[in-house]
Amino acid sequence: MIIQEVPLAYVNQIWPQVETFITDALQYAHGEYTADDARVYASSGNWSLVVASMDDGSIHGAALLSYFNRPRDRVAFVMAIGGRLITNPDTWQQFEAIMKANGATYIEGAVRDSVARLFSRYDMQEKYSIVGKSL
Repeated sequence: MIIQEVPLAYVNQIWPQVETFITDALQYAHGEYTADDARVYASSGNWSLVVASMDDGSIHGAALLSYFNRPRDRVAFVMAIGGRLITNPDTWQQFEAIMKANGATYIEGAVRDSVARLFSRYDMQEKYSIVGKSL
């Protein structure tokens, strides 16, 4: 499986092939973002779209990343990730290489428990839980 960042110029062209993966992932966001919101952020360059595809070009998963800076790190924050059987040591190494190529020195994401367990295989550790409320 090949993990690659989609150039901004092609996000809208690829979106119909990844929308289901993103929609499935965002069902856990409690309405904070919709797939339409994600498309706007990705097509405007605020978020980066990464896809997992086979040699024949078929896409089996997608992730959206947001980058920001802290005093000591450039953080790649996983906004959404979806797909089946796309995470293994090889694909994770490719995913990290993309983030590093964008200057990231640290990766984070808000995840549910099952994803936290999965990502712990790749040395990610739980930092905190996020709660929220509308005012």
